[in-house]
Amino acid sequence: MSNILKAFINIVNNYHVSIESMKQGNNRANNMGEGLETYIKNIFAETTEEKDEQKILEKLSKIYSYQGNKNNPPDLMLKNSDAIEIKKIESKNRAIALNSSYPKAKLYANSPMITTTCRDCEEWRVKDMLYAIGHVNQSVLKTLWLVYGDCFCANKEIYERIKNTISVRITTISDVEFTQTKELGKVKKVDPLGITDLRIRGMWHIDNPNKTFKYIYSYDDTKDFQLICLMKKEKYASLLNDDRKLIESIKNIEITDIKIKNPNNPVQLIDAKLLVFKV
Repeated sequence: MSNILKAFINIVNNYHVSIESMKQGNNRANNMGEGLETYIKNIFAETTEEKDEQKILEKLSKIYSYQGNKNNPPDLMLKNSDAIEIKKIESKNRAIALNSSYPKAKLYANSPMITTTCRDCEEWRVKDMLYAIGHVNQSVLKTLWLVYGDCFCANKEIYERIKNTISVRITTISDVEFTQTKELGKVKKVDPLGITDLRIRGMWHIDNPNKTFKYIYSYDDTKDFQLICLMKKEKYASLLNDDRKLIESIKNIEITDIKIKNPNNPVQLIDAKLLVFKV
């Protein structure tokens, strides 16, 4: 079974890649977003060096229970493990666009924002949410943050309160017809002919980890590549002992015990692990 530590080591061994030249099956990625998603998918599955497409597909089916797309998050779900959301940015400090999906500390099977296929792909109730945020410059991966949602996203109630309040207020507009939707609202028959509809969507953004976590990690402009992973200490302790021993034995990986702000109450601090590789 794959996990974040195995993926981290695979990235260390395969960080110098052309994201745009990554392949989806027999086809080259259409854009750098697709290329980054393919790269992350192969890193967790340990298929970066595999050339036989049939073997790749077999390995992916063993590692993953679900693969989504931009309209159906998450991007990937590891069997009996994490959900993964992949975001590509072209500026090292640019905010992360989450579109209609608010930030998630965890992914819940009862979320109305996921598909039935995602909900039924395996037996699960809640998954840790891992955000893989890659800064790509001219098809070269420069920085990759692997940060767990519960380290920088608040509990779902915080975001749902705002979303639900907006949705309720929208329905108080008089003389328009509303229809049920997973979005903030949908107004039917806006004009006298009754031929125009209005979709009201949320566009969520969250600050770049380089900004959010600058108090624990300083971006190094002199480096060609930086890999930063942040997780709660309890998450690190839950991973296989053999994997922890292996990654702790690699000299060019820095592993530090730190304290981070509680996303739900910033005056409280949370014990966490910071893993860094830079070259």
